[in-house]
Amino acid sequence: MIRAALCGIVLSWLAGCSAGSAPVPADPAQRGAQLYGGNCVSCHQADGHGIPNVYPPLAGSAVANGAALPLVRWVVLGERPASLAPGRYVTHMPKYGWMGDADAAAVLTYVRTHFGNASGPMQPADVAHARGR
Repeated sequence: MIRAALCGIVLSWLAGCSAGSAPVPADPAQRGAQLYGGNCVSCHQADGHGIPNVYPPLAGSAVANGAALPLVRWVVLGERPASLAPGRYVTHMPKYGWMGDADAAAVLTYVRTHFGNASGPMQPADVAHARGR
């Protein structure tokens, strides 16, 4: 029974990765929402409030609303910002280095402009700079 359930979950996940999945929106705002829904929502939740003591909130986050460089380096390169105290959450942020500069900028802009956050947008050039390009 458990094996069948796990197989179903894996197959559903793989189906979402197929060539027949939803088209990529040209609008960066829509792309940011799509990327958030596909990569971030399971941990940070649809409302950006995370899961207490497990996954941190993005709503009102000093890191999400702060300088662009530390946020990009955390999400894309996995470098935890110095301003964020270690040990508060039991989980670690995975690296999303596979995202292109435009996609990373789109999802980070989404985070910085939703959930009550009111920070400026990210540009692909911000992501490229953080990567050292």
